[in-house]
Amino acid sequence: MYRILFAIILVLITPQLAYAAGFDESINALTAPIAAMVGQLVFFKIPIFGAQLPLVVLWLVIGAVFFTFYMGFVNIRGFKHAIELVRGDYADPDSPGEVSHFQALATAVSGTVGIGNIGGVAVAVTVGGPGATFWLIVAGFLGMSTKFVECTLGVKYRTENPDASVSGGPMYYLSKGFAERGMEGFGKFMGTFYAIGIFIGALGIGNMFQSNQAYVQLNTVAGGALDGLGWLVGLILAAVVFAVIIGGIKSIARVTEKIVPFMAVFYCVFAIIVILMNITTIPEAIGNIFTGAFTGEGVAGGALGALIIGFQRAVFSNEAGIGSASIAHAAVRTPEPVTEGYVSLLEPFIDTIVICTITALVIGTSQVADPNFANGATGVAMTSAAFERQLSWFPLPLAFAALLFAFSTMISWSYYGLKGWTYLFGEGQTGQTIYKLIFCAFVALGCMVQLGPILDISDALVFLICVPNILGLYFLAPIVKAEMNSYMARLESGEIKKYKH
Repeated sequence: MYRILFAIILVLITPQLAYAAGFDESINALTAPIAAMVGQLVFFKIPIFGAQLPLVVLWLVIGAVFFTFYMGFVNIRGFKHAIELVRGDYADPDSPGEVSHFQALATAVSGTVGIGNIGGVAVAVTVGGPGATFWLIVAGFLGMSTKFVECTLGVKYRTENPDASVSGGPMYYLSKGFAERGMEGFGKFMGTFYAIGIFIGALGIGNMFQSNQAYVQLNTVAGGALDGLGWLVGLILAAVVFAVIIGGIKSIARVTEKIVPFMAVFYCVFAIIVILMNITTIPEAIGNIFTGAFTGEGVAGGALGALIIGFQRAVFSNEAGIGSASIAHAAVRTPEPVTEGYVSLLEPFIDTIVICTITALVIGTSQVADPNFANGATGVAMTSAAFERQLSWFPLPLAFAALLFAFSTMISWSYYGLKGWTYLFGEGQTGQTIYKLIFCAFVALGCMVQLGPILDISDALVFLICVPNILGLYFLAPIVKAEMNSYMARLESGEIKKYKH
């Protein structure tokens, strides 16, 4: 029934979407001043020794450092246990929730592993030099602790609905957590503010940007054969997305648990092949990373400039501190909130420390072998050029990988936006279906129009919501620490038993 309704609506709105595509310039002109103002507010920068430091990045990094020390370097101590949990060693099938630890991890990873892992790293290396890679890895390591805190809270303060579904995330732990401390009104405001931000962000940076980039990649590989056919690509992509998200988090998780391992392994295997084909340049490329991290040669602000760019790209990539991942993790089947904190440690590790670092080495080894390999290209085109230098046919598989990255990001962010929507408007099935139809209409629209300023506003809002989220994490960190200590004591005593040996 829903699929028939979806098809009818898409047929009806397609002419309007195509017609709207002609108003790109008008819309851009109208929204550009707003985007500029919001961007300046959210990404306000302060000059430090010749480098420009966005305050929102500082806010996220300070939080990550604090949680790393406060939780006793849980990002190291908890890594082994995280793998045991993902394997299902402690999974009780009768626990409340909707998805397994692995499915929750796959869904959250699919929301962060995207176009940024292919193109964003190239931007970081271009602007911050090879040294930015070192600081990107450091930021990913610190971000593991932030994820631990927010995902533990996501499960602890989740709401179990009458239909056995689960709703959780920052809007819930902010409202409930502050209410427990006698600040109910403030908690409601913070939760509502977050819900609005994640809803708008899901339509923009988690949706339209992804579908637009997927179309651009496909059209590039097709040699421009898809010019003017963005509406068709958009409708096909929207139909596929709808077929997945209409089934809710269980359907999304079933898809992500298959797509995420495949696309990560697919991309990393070919990236490692390219690195090995440049094997003689590996020592120099790695040396440039460490040298550049502490000297920052050719980078504005020197070593500090490289650090800022690296940290900025890492937090933009793995979203530690944004709180979005805790929405997916809240749906996990577990009676122990802290178990999902441990599982979430793996996200920044996979997204930033593994995939982003491998991308940086592909570019770094290519630069050593041929400083002009990119011919001035940046972003995804620069990464593509690095692959193409050794594998002339690889732009096609890379476009396929980019399409998978974009698709997986869209279906995960559809769930994040849905939970923002249901927090604001209730859990009714009709309302949820309306949201999913709206989301898919924006998928199609993203392939047809170039709404730069609109996406800038969406991007800014996604990072603005880290302000209430990190503030809430500071207030609620003692609860997380108590949960962690209690859980580890019971684990060591044998009270918490393995279900799989």
